[in-house]
Amino acid sequence: MELSQHKILITGATRGIGLALAKKFLSLNNRVIITGRNEADLDSIQKQYPTLATFMGDLAVPADLDRLILFIEREHPDLNILINNAGIQYNYLFAEEPHIFSKIDYEMTVNFLAPAKLTAALLPILMANHRSAIINVSSGMAIVPKKLAAVYSASKAAMHLFSQSLRYQLPNTRVFELIPPLVATDMTQGRGKGKISADQLADAFVICFKHDRFEANIGKIRLLRILHRLWPRLADRIINNNDG
Repeated sequence: MELSQHKILITGATRGIGLALAKKFLSLNNRVIITGRNEADLDSIQKQYPTLATFMGDLAVPADLDRLILFIEREHPDLNILINNAGIQYNYLFAEEPHIFSKIDYEMTVNFLAPAKLTAALLPILMANHRSAIINVSSGMAIVPKKLAAVYSASKAAMHLFSQSLRYQLPNTRVFELIPPLVATDMTQGRGKGKISADQLADAFVICFKHDRFEANIGKIRLLRILHRLWPRLADRIINNNDG
C-alpha cells in the first residue's frame, strides 16, 4: 500500500494511538480528518497541525454518528481510508459492579457497534475511491482475555472477527487489523510494564501498512500469539498477572 496521497478519517484521535497515527500519516503527505469528544482538544491539535480537519462528537450517540456520516458524504467524498480507533475500557468484576448495564452498553457501542455502523455507512464512499482501506484497531485482549475487562475483551474479539470477515467480503478494499501491545496512553496509566509509546506503535504499523500485512501484530503481540497457540495457560497467566 502506498503511504501518501490518501484522505484518512481517524476516530478517537485527540490523544494516544489515534493522535500518533494522525501525526504519522500527516508527515507522510496525507490529508487527515480526526474525531473527538472534546472541542478544546480538537482546537488545540488543529492549531498545531493546520492542515488537519476535525469533527467533534461522541460516536456512541446515534445523532453524532449520523452527523459524522453526513459530514463525510458532503465535505469529504474522496475519503479512501477509515481508521476505526476510538475505544474505551472499564475494569470491573461482574458480581461487584453497580452500574454494569451502562458500562456494558457504552463499551460495546464505542468499541464495536459504532465502528461497524460507520464502516457500513462509509463503504460506498470508500469503495468508489482508489486505494481504499479500512484499519480496525483491536487489542491483544482479542487473543487472550483479561479477567477485569470481560466486555472490553469481547468487544475487541468481535472487532478481530469483523476484520477477518470484511477481508473476505471486500476483495478490492484492503482491511487491516492493528493489534497493539500495551501502549503508554491515558487508558493504561498505572497498568502493566514494558509499554511502548504511541509514536512507536504508529511507526511500526506504517511498515505493516506499506507491505500489506493485514494483521499487524505489533511488538509483544507476536510472542503472545505464539504462547497462546503453544501454551495457552501461560499466555493467560501473563495477561492476567501483569494486569494488561
